[in-house]
Amino acid sequence: MTSNLKHLEALIKLGDYLRHFNGEEKKYQPLIEAIAKAKIANSWFTQETVHKAIKDWGNALIENRIVQWLNAYTITSKTRPKQVAIILAGNIPMVGFHDLICVWLSGHHAIVKCASKDTYLLPFMTQFLEQESGETCFQYTTEPFKKFDAVIATGSNNSGRYFEHYFGTYPHIIRKNRNGVAVLEGTESKEDFLNLGNDIMQYFGLGCRNVSKVYLPESFDLDLLFGGLYPHAEVIQHAKYANNYDYNKAVFLMSEFDFLENGFFMLKKDPSFSAPIACLHYEYYQNIEDLTKELQEKSEQIQCIVSNRSIPNAIPFGKAQQPELNDYADGIDTLAFLESL
Repeated sequence: MTSNLKHLEALIKLGDYLRHFNGEEKKYQPLIEAIAKAKIANSWFTQETVHKAIKDWGNALIENRIVQWLNAYTITSKTRPKQVAIILAGNIPMVGFHDLICVWLSGHHAIVKCASKDTYLLPFMTQFLEQESGETCFQYTTEPFKKFDAVIATGSNNSGRYFEHYFGTYPHIIRKNRNGVAVLEGTESKEDFLNLGNDIMQYFGLGCRNVSKVYLPESFDLDLLFGGLYPHAEVIQHAKYANNYDYNKAVFLMSEFDFLENGFFMLKKDPSFSAPIACLHYEYYQNIEDLTKELQEKSEQIQCIVSNRSIPNAIPFGKAQQPELNDYADGIDTLAFLESL
């Protein structure tokens, strides 16, 4: 448990604020303004996706869930807080907020570099925490880091190599590309397929927890996947998504790839985990034990596994973008890392 009750209470208040957000009351005006700016800065940040992120964080930051999470730790007060440099991705709204609340609860300080197209929502959240507690923890910058003691950086495989080169001598957590996968057994319910559709399509499939690859039993009816995706058909009305769909479809056609499509989404048989926007890769399996072993061997490429099957660490359909507070990105315990500094 954390020794800083002010920080804990402020986080609980933020959860309550987000959970009851309705976009109308005067007290929500600062958040409404931050949302409006975020939508202008990043066309992937729609009203729906931003409100989903707010709702999910509100539901995560309930007092008993926070306390249950923190009970696994003994977080001591810091007489000399460390300066933790944090580099955030910007693929979905508020991505990286978990890193920020971990620093907040740890008692250290953060120097934060937001993604260029996500510079409004997270500063609002941290400002709320600081105002409620009366304490300062976060500093935002667009300049190169100068004085810091540790690093938490999230990016692509290419940027990950850059991070390792420049920050490798500091205590660090460096995250690279990962994807969500699903393993089906052929007996899933209609609700399971609808939930899987959410796991694939929420945030336009841009998150590292979105399912981009499915493993199917032989003779599986691919129309069942399209059925689960159908409620998301209006996504093709989003200009940026439609442009990506048209482009990737044209590439597949010119390359003479075999694929199936339904007017807004494509299915392509492919062994790789990472699929382009508007596409899901699939592969058939014969033996679940062999597949489980393969997934374990490739665990460094996988962020989460969605399945009804008895696979280690598998989560239910529909939960890919609703991780628990103790479900750390890349399986690296951020709070334990911060407490070790």
